Amino acid sequence: MSKTSESKFAKFLKKQDIVFSPKRYFIDALGAMAQGLFASLLIGTILKTIGEQAHVELLVTIGAFATAIMGPAMAIAIGRALNAPPLVLFSLVAVGWAASECGGAGGPLAVFFIAIIACEFGKLVSKTTPVDIIVTPLVTILVGGILSVFIAPYIGKAASAVGNAIMWATELQPFLMGMLVSLIVGIALTLPISSAAICAALGLTGLAGGAALAGCCAQMVGFAIISFRENKWGGLVAQGIGTSMLQMGNIVRNPRIWIPACVASLVNGPIATCLFRLQMNGAAVSSGMGTCGFVGQIGVYTGWVNDVTNGLKAGITAMDWIGLVVVSFLVPAIVSWLVSLLLRKIKWIKEGDLKLEV
Repeated sequence: MSKTSESKFAKFLKKQDIVFSPKRYFIDALGAMAQGLFASLLIGTILKTIGEQAHVELLVTIGAFATAIMGPAMAIAIGRALNAPPLVLFSLVAVGWAASECGGAGGPLAVFFIAIIACEFGKLVSKTTPVDIIVTPLVTILVGGILSVFIAPYIGKAASAVGNAIMWATELQPFLMGMLVSLIVGIALTLPISSAAICAALGLTGLAGGAALAGCCAQMVGFAIISFRENKWGGLVAQGIGTSMLQMGNIVRNPRIWIPACVASLVNGPIATCLFRLQMNGAAVSSGMGTCGFVGQIGVYTGWVNDVTNGLKAGITAMDWIGLVVVSFLVPAIVSWLVSLLLRKIKWIKEGDLKLEV
């Protein structure tokens, strides 16, 4: 291909807003996918749980509706992150449903990859023909449908295999894997990527899900506590039940401020897996939510309820609640605070390093 042809093609891609960028695909799209999961599977699960506990059948029904459209919700969210034109965006409903259904247990990861590819192909032909209303949906759905039928099952199996391997390893080596899963997922939560989407894509539940939750809580509560002197109550709430991602700018300026939360993650993981045997048997996406809106804690409670209903658990005990509180709040707060005191004393963390920009 000549330089002139390359230039024309590059200009065409720019005109169609097709940008091959890791940020767009693995930060923007992955983050949007988590929002789609939240607005369907997660909220639906919460509504179903409330309805079942309160014996309100209407909430159970509405919750079931919400969980059923997980795939389309994720695909639409991804399309929006990729600036999909309306016809492409609407066509992704079918793509998301197909990828989720064909992907099986690893459906979220299948939706992620297939929705991106189908969206970009749809954008490639968008508004390039006089019959755009036919061509654009046709290309988007055809590409997404073919990939869903022939590729999604393998993506789903691969995701399930990785997730199952992590969960198996955590059961086998709860101390070491508790540390690793807690640290890695916790770091993912603070980075501008989605820990919730990663947990959902890999289907991290059980003991590994508990370790992931422990790591996320350590990051959120940890940053909220160690930055209290700079950010007061507003910062405590914004980070503690919002997101520790707010500290990314400060981390870039002084990476040492990340040490207390990471140490808390390393400590909290084994406490969750070895001491309390904390399991996430609710929706896998909850494993990567930490204390954000207390969705992680609601997910654990949902798992308890499901286990009791299915006869896998005799009942919810006081030790269950103690473990959840200790792992979610006490260990992250105490460990991160103690480590931060040491780092402030040796001047690795200075006054104002954790100040959030208003």
